[in-house]
Amino acid sequence: MEFLYLAIALFSTTIGALSGLGGGVIIKPVLDAVAPYDAATIGLISSFTVFSMAMVSTVRQYMSGIRFEGKKSSFIVAGSITGGIAGKFLFTSAADALGNSSRITAVQSLLLASLLGLVFLYLLQERHSSLHINNGFIITSAGFLLGLIAAFLGVGGGPFNVVLLTLLFSMDSRTAAVHSVLIILFSQSAKLAAVLVSGGFGGYDLSALIFMIPGGVGGGLIGAWLNHKLKSRAIQILFRIVVALLILLNLYNFSRAVF
Repeated sequence: MEFLYLAIALFSTTIGALSGLGGGVIIKPVLDAVAPYDAATIGLISSFTVFSMAMVSTVRQYMSGIRFEGKKSSFIVAGSITGGIAGKFLFTSAADALGNSSRITAVQSLLLASLLGLVFLYLLQERHSSLHINNGFIITSAGFLLGLIAAFLGVGGGPFNVVLLTLLFSMDSRTAAVHSVLIILFSQSAKLAAVLVSGGFGGYDLSALIFMIPGGVGGGLIGAWLNHKLKSRAIQILFRIVVALLILLNLYNFSRAVF
């Protein structure tokens, strides 16, 4: 089982760093399907893993010569940090209200499948409308929303990041993928810091991280290298395939949690 965790993390974060999916959007539903952990623990394991991926991927991208978009990136980061904190507390409130791990898993799976469905419908359009927004408040709000979704679902939020960045700021797929990983880095760091401050990690079984974090680091390096090598069109095709498969997996997890 331990090496399965390593394989899940390595594969997920390689695809995540390459396409901007983030890895967590793959890790979370896969762990829901195969791992013997509750929803809170799975979300935390996913957050730690995608944080490690995002950290090494961002450093690797910067060292390869890719630069971020100045003030726009700063506004996005600021929003994602506050959104990550808000998402952590929203998850805690929802988990307390539902009072059952399978119920929160069902809610997360259905919400994730629905959001991925919207992303897939957007991707099927032959022509994508896009805006050129430069307003700092709107940019920060977009970062907040993406950070909130990422932290609440424990998935990093990659596919939603890429679509919204493309839609609002007219980024190409490669630039959107790079900024998506940046959002994941800061939203997940904010979530983990909030968990640490509000009670720490002592109540969670995080033994799988011994295998997940090395996989996340390796996947971040490999994915960043592939992102630099592959054409944007190839990244787009991979993105669509993975999103379609994830919709099916989350619907399976929803039915499993409910029935």
